[in-house]
Amino acid sequence: MSGLNNVAASVGAWVLETGHRTLLTLTGGRFPHRIGGMETIELHTIGRKSGRRRSTLLTAPIAEPGRVVLIASKGGHDQHPDWYRNLVANPEVEITRAGRTIRMRARTASAEERPELWARAVQAYRGYAGYQKRSARQIPVVICEPVVD
Repeated sequence: MSGLNNVAASVGAWVLETGHRTLLTLTGGRFPHRIGGMETIELHTIGRKSGRRRSTLLTAPIAEPGRVVLIASKGGHDQHPDWYRNLVANPEVEITRAGRTIRMRARTASAEERPELWARAVQAYRGYAGYQKRSARQIPVVICEPVVD
């Protein structure tokens, strides 16, 4: 991916997240709960360098009662998104769905799990396939499952 495309992907991701966060603020968290057929979630990670709590608004192509699957696409950027690098360093995360925050453990899908989950993600949002074509990296599929105390 060229430097210009990386900049465009970064700006696009910022615009989407900022717009989504603004809509959530203006509507008191009531809108939008779905974008492009995918559930919107807020992922809370611990910064790998700062140790501070970070929050990122994302869409989940697979959102089931026992797991949430995220795609670390960053719009096809050649580098992993910061939220992904944070959860690799500290897999204990929280996810807010429909106003409810749940403690979860995140992990990158195994080589055996990835094909089926990737196919389901691309079915939910065809743009992921285009992102993968533009990127030199394999876009990670992340599985988040509830922490059982």
